[in-house]
Amino acid sequence: MKAAEAAGDAGPDFIDLNFGCPVRKIVMKGGGAALLQDIPKMIAMAGAVVKSTKLPVTAKTRLGWDDRHLEIIDIAERLQDAGIRAISIHGRTRTQLYGGKADWTLIGEVKNNPRMTIPVFGNGDIDSGPKAKEMKDRYGVDGILIGRAAVGNPWIFSEVKAFLENGRIPAPPSVNERIKILRLHLEKSFLYKGERATVFEMRKMYSGYFKEIAGFRPFRVKLVTAGSLQEIDSIIQEIEGSGII
Repeated sequence: MKAAEAAGDAGPDFIDLNFGCPVRKIVMKGGGAALLQDIPKMIAMAGAVVKSTKLPVTAKTRLGWDDRHLEIIDIAERLQDAGIRAISIHGRTRTQLYGGKADWTLIGEVKNNPRMTIPVFGNGDIDSGPKAKEMKDRYGVDGILIGRAAVGNPWIFSEVKAFLENGRIPAPPSVNERIKILRLHLEKSFLYKGERATVFEMRKMYSGYFKEIAGFRPFRVKLVTAGSLQEIDSIIQEIEGSGII
């Protein structure tokens, strides 16, 4: 397949097929979680990609399209048979989007299915080190994926890693460290997306970056109404000089 060949030219370690994205604009075009309504097509696509590249191919998906079609056990077996080397499972259906509570029960059943020999990763509602350890220990998954909990909180990964290794939650980052990473985030986003997209998309990040920091609220109001990167930089300088901790 041309897409797999193009991806391979970029030199990745593996190719991941996303059969789990629930976003309407993706699903309406037949992509992402739409394939949960046409499982034979999903399997055929996975097999075609596997055959078209020498790279390992992995896949991510959901429990099923809705509560009446929780077909993940069968899907996982068939993806494995098609040559998929690892599978990541989000513990929600497509119709749930990101609402409700992730159900890890079926993720555990996939992992403990005697037919499954490939690594199985779990995803959904992991927002702390203790929660990651609880899910990993309870369901035996080979690894944990983190999504929304990382929005404005890139330190979640080091927290989870530390807790899994020694059972301790590391000290939260200082305000200076938060600002340093925030500036880097803004810089990289600008280079990739341009100013307008960066200004708007970063508005959902600020609360995470300064979570539980006393005195931040007035600055948040300014940041989410700022209209340019220059204005955002000025506000960040105000935060640096404010003495909030």
